[in-house]
Amino acid sequence: MTPDTHELDAWYVTGLSEGEACFHVTFTLRKRLKVGIETRPSFSLSLNQKDLHLLQSVQKFFGCGGIRYSRADRTYKYEVRSIRDLMRKIIPHFERYPLQGAKREDFERFVSICKKVHANLHLNREHLREIIDLAYAMNSSGVRKRSKRDLLRVLGEEKG
Repeated sequence: MTPDTHELDAWYVTGLSEGEACFHVTFTLRKRLKVGIETRPSFSLSLNQKDLHLLQSVQKFFGCGGIRYSRADRTYKYEVRSIRDLMRKIIPHFERYPLQGAKREDFERFVSICKKVHANLHLNREHLREIIDLAYAMNSSGVRKRSKRDLLRVLGEEKG
């Protein structure tokens, strides 16, 4: 039996996220941008196909985001990338039903980054440097496409 969205408890969503979710910020080089770097915060939750119904229930619970298949790790991912949805739905949920483990520190950094992006501060080199510092202090076990040093080079803060 698959759970109905109304059966998902808010604390269950937090607990599931504690183990299977990620608060992440990606940086993409974009020459058309004044600062040269696009900043993209996201919240994602990954599960195997047999638990796809849980991801669908989480999507209904939050009322935003999308689900996609990831060939890289052969899982389905529920992902929210809209800064508006992150600020209005995802962050308030985890403030009301807080994470209890190590992921809580990443969440706190993530909130700070989202607030800066929401205020368009990521379009300012000085604030973008702060965002990069915060983002690279998150998810210590994760793999990044670009090094922090490479991003700082784009900002003109580090030489060759």
